[in-house]
Amino acid sequence: MNDTVTCAAELTVALPREQALALFTAEGERAWAGEDWDPAYPAAGRSEGPGAVFVTTHGHETTWVVVDQDPTGVRYARVTPGVAAGTVAVAVVEAAERTTRVRVTYDLTALSDAGRRRLTAFAAGYSEEIAGWEAAIAAL
Repeated sequence: MNDTVTCAAELTVALPREQALALFTAEGERAWAGEDWDPAYPAAGRSEGPGAVFVTTHGHETTWVVVDQDPTGVRYARVTPGVAAGTVAVAVVEAAERTTRVRVTYDLTALSDAGRRRLTAFAAGYSEEIAGWEAAIAAL
């Protein structure tokens, strides 16, 4: 079982950089991540930019904090109490007029035995998960 995992994978979005990156914000993911993705904001009206906080409840309740957000990507800190904590980064690898390639990197640390089991399973299925994201985005 893993105490920590770092998983990275790339996907292509058939949109210019700004529109592609918008799909990896809390609100942007609503378009493709499924009905279970329903972020809530403790500070109403503050959904983007460094310091913005949102909470998701699919699977386990997770608190997310926007650490950095600029035209080259976005990075979040996230904590799922009793399970795992760490960061998620979405970085532009290459951008053209109609396509953007991004790298999604999760760097997580288990907070319990259950968290170690979840991280092990997460790492094993990460490539397939990101491929699923790419397919869901392409279907928009």
